[in-house]
Amino acid sequence: MKYNLPGLQAQMKMAPAPLDGKISNKKIYKTGIDTSDSGVILLLYPSENHSLEIVLTLRTNSIAHGGQISLPGGLAEAGETPEETALREMNEEIGVPEKNVRVVGNLTKLYLDRSDNLITPVVGKMKKKPEFRINPYEVEEVFSVNLRQLTEQNNLVREPWTLRDQTYEVPYWNIHRKVPLWGATAMILSEFLELYREYTQQNDQN
Repeated sequence: MKYNLPGLQAQMKMAPAPLDGKISNKKIYKTGIDTSDSGVILLLYPSENHSLEIVLTLRTNSIAHGGQISLPGGLAEAGETPEETALREMNEEIGVPEKNVRVVGNLTKLYLDRSDNLITPVVGKMKKKPEFRINPYEVEEVFSVNLRQLTEQNNLVREPWTLRDQTYEVPYWNIHRKVPLWGATAMILSEFLELYREYTQQNDQN
């Protein structure tokens, strides 16, 4: 069964929103011409009760966006497809062999104005929980979250934050003991969760 992507509207549900009356001049979409292209992977596997787990990483403080929760992935190399980038970076960061992952599709691209980076989210599945081998130069921790945790309202928080001298209402998931899950990763997951809800609702009806 095919699903239409919810797109930017779904991504923006988890985007920081200005609160102080200033109008953000950030661009929220770009085609990919003259951008830095990246690929990240939403790596899924079944839990013991057959629900889905998604793999996340806590980035080391020594790299870009250090100390934040992210999806495995990174910048594309010359000639790579987004799928090739996401799988290569996954293997480099958390040691999961590319051959063990079945790519099932891509989500809507997400453009980050501050870094001029266009991210393609790739969805991949595994038959069982992978064995991880962390690259300590890039990843402090790898962990999994059940998708149901991200659909529970008590895990979703909204707070005013000051970011780059402007006040925003920042939505985030409180699913890690140290740091919130917010920003680009949360925006990508927001679109995926809309598809997940649609899928589960249709299966419940059948």
